Amino acid sequence: MPEGDTVLRTATRLHEALAGQVLTRSDLRVPRFATADLTGRTVLDVTARGKHLLTRIEGGLTLHSHLRMDGSWRVYDPDERWRGGPGHQIRAILANAEHTAVGYRLPVLELLRTSEESRAVGHLGPDLLGPDWAPGIALDRLLAAPERPLGEALVDQRNLAGIGNVYKCELCFLARVTPWLPVGALPDGVLPRLVTLAERLLHANRDRPTRTTTITSGLRTPTGHPGPPTGASVRVQERLYVYGRARRPCLRCGAPIRLADQGGRPTYWCPGCQSGPAP
Repeated sequence: MPEGDTVLRTATRLHEALAGQVLTRSDLRVPRFATADLTGRTVLDVTARGKHLLTRIEGGLTLHSHLRMDGSWRVYDPDERWRGGPGHQIRAILANAEHTAVGYRLPVLELLRTSEESRAVGHLGPDLLGPDWAPGIALDRLLAAPERPLGEALVDQRNLAGIGNVYKCELCFLARVTPWLPVGALPDGVLPRLVTLAERLLHANRDRPTRTTTITSGLRTPTGHPGPPTGASVRVQERLYVYGRARRPCLRCGAPIRLADQGGRPTYWCPGCQSGPAP
């Protein structure tokens, strides 16, 4: 599932292609909005809110979309061949004289009043990449359920918006705890530093085509042992510490990375570096 940094890049690409331009074609291929015609309206802006995309359109309208597992928006030049998938997977087309934006496999697509955007995104916690980022509020929301496993709490968008499964696994590794450790059982001081590190990682990756978490650590274990090696000491091809590395050796201790399910998500951790409960 695309995470906050990927969604922000998508919003930036759509904004550059559509904002300030009059729509010459509009096609929403979902039953509820199939008859809606936005042709002739100007796109005002495209912005990301957590993992949600909000395309604001002249006349007080917002096209809300969410990519979930395999949705995507592609931008094409007028004569460019569309390559995002077969035609039956197209859910939205927005075009102007210079660009065409095509939404493939979008599980969420709705047209709503801009004044009612809170219906779609009002439940979200502070956005790690947004102007509303408030680490204190995010910390309070995480601590509100101290019995909840850390991994589940981190991907709950009501706590803080933008973290997905990749960052969940990597942040738990950097904190030296398993994703199954209850939030309230974290050593003193670790959770505030983890929230700060989450923002640093998403910002560091917002303009990168390939995500990496080996560029920074910033956390130490309660006993003071150093965290993972910095990017300078990690092999160039290794961009993530644990995610997607099942059975491969840990970059820090050499133990085989393990894989298990947590809430329907594949979850990776190092049994040598991370303390706490595990399946």
